[in-house]
Amino acid sequence: MLKIGYVRLRDERSAQDTAVLKTIGCHVVRAEEPAGPVADGAAVLTSILDFIGEGDQLVVTRLNHLAASSRDLLDVIDRLEARCATLFVVESEICSQGEGGRALRAALEAVASVEPPGGARRRKEAPTDDIRALQAAGVGPVEIARRLGVSRMTVWRKLKAMPA
Repeated sequence: MLKIGYVRLRDERSAQDTAVLKTIGCHVVRAEEPAGPVADGAAVLTSILDFIGEGDQLVVTRLNHLAASSRDLLDVIDRLEARCATLFVVESEICSQGEGGRALRAALEAVASVEPPGGARRRKEAPTDDIRALQAAGVGPVEIARRLGVSRMTVWRKLKAMPA
């Protein structure tokens, strides 16, 4: 069985994570600089998932190294299972096989069912210049919010932050 360690280089703990993975017996440890959200730009993780073989184990120190959402994490576990490989999470001592694996999958499926589709909800950013122009034209804050498709509170905050 080949143990493959994977670490996302996010903070000062990343060097410690790499050392931990080597200490617990990972034959190979791959590190990746994050280019954005975990689902985006995870080329090293993708290559590991393409390479990993039957009986091998992907080892991470924390689950947040693998995915930005529960749905994405389930996809990683599905890819591992399709290749007859497993996942082991060091900090929580969870393995994707056996009783713990079934419990992990059930918990992730429950969380994924209440997550908004497409990951975290992003609010529309209201351009300050547009707010300023509409206000100068005599449009009130409520109407500005309606026209720009943002909340009234967003408009009020932007107006408050503008120099008089």
